[in-house]
Amino acid sequence: MANFTLDDVRQRTYKARDAWWTVLLVDPLASRLVKFTANRTRITPNQLTVGALILGLAAGGCFAVASWPWLLAGALLYHLSFTLDCMDGKIARLKGTGSVFGAWLDYIFDRVRVLACAIALMGGQYHATHNTAYIWTALAVVFLDMLRYMDALEIYKVRSQMRATLQAARHEADSLELAAQRANGGAVDEDLLSAAGAIADDPEADMENRVVGDDPANAALQQGFNERFPWYARIRPFLTATRIRPHLISGIEFQMGVFIVAPIAAAIVSGAVIPVVVLSAAGMLAFELIIIYKFWLSTRDYSRTMTKLDARIATHRSEPAAAPEYEQTGAATSTG
Repeated sequence: MANFTLDDVRQRTYKARDAWWTVLLVDPLASRLVKFTANRTRITPNQLTVGALILGLAAGGCFAVASWPWLLAGALLYHLSFTLDCMDGKIARLKGTGSVFGAWLDYIFDRVRVLACAIALMGGQYHATHNTAYIWTALAVVFLDMLRYMDALEIYKVRSQMRATLQAARHEADSLELAAQRANGGAVDEDLLSAAGAIADDPEADMENRVVGDDPANAALQQGFNERFPWYARIRPFLTATRIRPHLISGIEFQMGVFIVAPIAAAIVSGAVIPVVVLSAAGMLAFELIIIYKFWLSTRDYSRTMTKLDARIATHRSEPAAAPEYEQTGAATSTG
């Protein structure tokens, strides 16, 4: 059996930035369960994913009953389901047993859990009250969950492409400058090539698995946002130290609001489900709009930066002595 320590779990599995719900209410329990599971059992990440789905479906069964004891039980089971869902990724990172299929399974089962619990919770409330607003609320929850995931995946893909293009263009511009220096007999700064390689992005790393703000390519994409909101630089060290990401109401908090806070509130005050869901949805949409705005600023910064880099590249390519030397170095060609 393995002998992972709690510090191993924290250092190797905690995301550099994560949802505050996960940081404060899930990781303290999940890390200890991960330590026990990794050291004492042969449970795999995929088995934890299946277990999370089973608990999620059990939570849905409790929601469907709609009476206050079952609503509380459903909220507890959903929280435990989410804890297992966090554990599968931590076990995979800790043991190096992650897989493409496991990532796909986790994504699909997450969506199934949300769909089942939304239908069960709102269906139970509709059966108890005959208020058709619960049916529309169920549709809205499922729609918002899918919309958020599709938007996040698309933005991540486009930003990754922009970073890769910036890095390739910067590498080409730096290599052409080195070639020009060599051709003209000037002193060559060999650290320049090392610096160009150091900024390369890790395609396997998720944006939330590490602190990325100091990456030069990312800094170029965040210049417009930083200029408009200079106060963010003052609170960023606190958020980095606590691992809490500035996106305070994400899809995770939205799910917890719908499937944990709303059932608990409804167990105390009848009819509280819809107001809590509406507040959770409004908070998530507000932060999603901020992300879209920041993404729009990034695209403008990207265009300006690429224009400058393309100008540098064009200048050095026009120098007769630099082009042949550059071709011999085998440097990458700009994709921008």
